[in-house]
Amino acid sequence: MPLTLKAMPGRYCVAQLAVNSEIPAGILTGDGFVSITRTEDELSLVYPEGREINTQKCETGWVGFMVCGVLDFALVGILSRLSGALADAGVSLFAISTHDTDYLFVKVEQEAAARVALASVAKVLD
Repeated sequence: MPLTLKAMPGRYCVAQLAVNSEIPAGILTGDGFVSITRTEDELSLVYPEGREINTQKCETGWVGFMVCGVLDFALVGILSRLSGALADAGVSLFAISTHDTDYLFVKVEQEAAARVALASVAKVLD
């Protein structure tokens, strides 16, 4: 299956709150990708930079790539191909999967290297 990735606009924050924290007010306000994940150990957030969210830890300067199209659950190896290409290029990533597709986030300092690596296994659109 040929893969196409689309660069996501803007920069993102990857943040953490204590597991018993409330989901911050305003996290879903405005446009842009937002991910909220609660586990037994933490509440993780990914959201566009510029939102005033009070967090325990927050790392800014992430850029994102979205796998275009809906990925069937029977497909095998999508993240493996993408993460392998990034690993081979020495680019670390933060990956999120949703019901329909996958998202890859890399630090802005590694964006150029990530684009080259991802282009070796997928078409990358701006």
